[in-house]
Amino acid sequence: MSEALRIQNLHVSVEGKPILNGVNLELKRGETHALMGPNGSGKSTLGNAIMGHPNYEVTEGSITLIAADGAETDVLEMDPSERARAGLFMAFQRPMSVPGVKLADFLRHATTNVRNPERKEGEDLIPMREFRKELKDKMGQLKMDVEFARRYVNDGLSGGEMKRAEILQMAMLKPKFAILDETDSGLDVDAVKLASQSIAEIGQAEGGDAKMGILIITHHDKLLDQNTPDYTHVILGGRIVETGGAELARELHTSGYDRVRAAHPDAAKLEEAMQEDEALTA
Repeated sequence: MSEALRIQNLHVSVEGKPILNGVNLELKRGETHALMGPNGSGKSTLGNAIMGHPNYEVTEGSITLIAADGAETDVLEMDPSERARAGLFMAFQRPMSVPGVKLADFLRHATTNVRNPERKEGEDLIPMREFRKELKDKMGQLKMDVEFARRYVNDGLSGGEMKRAEILQMAMLKPKFAILDETDSGLDVDAVKLASQSIAEIGQAEGGDAKMGILIITHHDKLLDQNTPDYTHVILGGRIVETGGAELARELHTSGYDRVRAAHPDAAKLEEAMQEDEALTA
């Protein structure tokens, strides 16, 4: 049995406003899924809810980790650090800066915590020589200057540098399931190409059952050039209304969401109501 991240009938509110209205999705290790939808449809909300952001209240439904032996773990009972140690990862659309903390130091502690989740903070860190070699190898793979690791986490970095730092974190942490929230936004054509290639190499590097399950949240199809989705999901009005293959992602990028809205009028009305509510409270 494949390990999986299972989301069932997920409802999520932010400040009392419903955003997700019954999302169902199952991501298995080794699979790549694309999640696409109009602005405000709930794409980022889904990622934040999975990771346990405190501003996102799950009002109904479940998020479950399925082990290879079929054992189930209730993700909603875990705090964010426990979710990360269990193998969940999210590359944020707008990463938070952490002044005064060097990226290398952050990665050494985070990587140690993920690989040895039972350790006490400050004890049994990955040996420095071993960590430096691995970090240097990963940065070389991502075509990053090793001096970048001396900079503070996302402090004073350009948008493109932040996104590359997020991909470096994914490479070092080797999560079971990675959520990439618009990693291509703010990047030029060459940077998107490198990001697409890097994600593909990192996600498939371990081979066999150890491959990552990757959920790519995007508006475009360029990040999918080397990460052909096994499934493309369309989210509208806070729920997934269509699922297809890579061809669906290409259609949405080329033609937009008019056909989807026409095919799912109830979800389209809900989307319109959500947008009106947001405008009134802005």
